[in-house]
Amino acid sequence: MPVPFIVPAYAAVLALIYIVLAIRVSRMRQSLRITIGSGGNMRLERAIRAHANFSEYVPLALLLLFAAEMQRTSIYLIHLLCLILVIGRVIHAYGISQEDEAMGLRITGGIATFLVLVVASVVLLYDYVLFAGV
Repeated sequence: MPVPFIVPAYAAVLALIYIVLAIRVSRMRQSLRITIGSGGNMRLERAIRAHANFSEYVPLALLLLFAAEMQRTSIYLIHLLCLILVIGRVIHAYGISQEDEAMGLRITGGIATFLVLVVASVVLLYDYVLFAGV
């Protein structure tokens, strides 16, 4: 069985980004003295959503990418998809965090994430059909 080493490295990078987003929310909460919810503060609401959106999409993408790497998908494709995921998530987090929302960045980041999810899913399904004899 192959030992994955590409996706875990990118997962570590994404974990650090996640921590940055979480610390950003915590600091805002502390400075605004808002412990639950956003208290109607739009900056805090955007920071919360950037963090939450990240946590909603990244785990599934990493799971799919990890499975693809375990199935010996091209290392070049794995690197490319992981890079797209990292860049897409950073762009999305930045776009959604702006009070004057950078909708183009938010959409671009979302599309990048969906692209990774779709391509990884298709690769896994293709491998299943090809190698499982379905």
